[in-house]
Amino acid sequence: MIDDHPSMIEGYKIILGYNNFGYELEVKSAFNCETAYELITGEEKFDVVLLDYSLPPFEEMKIKNGLDLALVLRKEKPETKLVVLTSHSEALIIYEIINAVEPEGILVKSDFTGDELIEAFEKIIHGGKFKSITAQQSLSELLSHREYLDEYCRKIITLLSQGIKTKNLPTYLNLSMSAIEKRKVQIKEYFSIEKGNDEDIIREAKKAGLV
Repeated sequence: MIDDHPSMIEGYKIILGYNNFGYELEVKSAFNCETAYELITGEEKFDVVLLDYSLPPFEEMKIKNGLDLALVLRKEKPETKLVVLTSHSEALIIYEIINAVEPEGILVKSDFTGDELIEAFEKIIHGGKFKSITAQQSLSELLSHREYLDEYCRKIITLLSQGIKTKNLPTYLNLSMSAIEKRKVQIKEYFSIEKGNDEDIIREAKKAGLV
């Protein structure tokens, strides 16, 4: 279990201890990316990893968050079942997680009860997958407009929301300025922005829960 709040891990232990199959948990805990990286790349095997998205980074290995750790886990221990738990309900983050590592489970922390965590755990242990309600809704909303919001459009929206100016986007994207401007037109069409600037894109993206 990987979470930067030890109390959350203790809560997960207590809840999952009430599983309906009598499984006894043998838990290793990590509270940051560095400790988690050492466990993931070590010799020990894990049936399931519960992984928080927002974690203190491990700068030396350029691991910024739980998604970077999940990529390491998929490489080092591909047989391990992965459950991502996140406070983020933004559609772009949910989609990024699912698209990058295809976790067996993804749950928005504000979205599930103890019973649902047990349900997710038991379903995943037996080969199924589980998404909490908000994760399902976010994914459905984004996929319904995939023709507008391809990978580059999603990155443009994310970068703009982080304060990156349009003139600097080519530094972050493998696109020419003309290609970026064409995608910004698509983004504005998606948000029904007739005449607007980057601030309007950010505002509408926030309204839609994308950032």
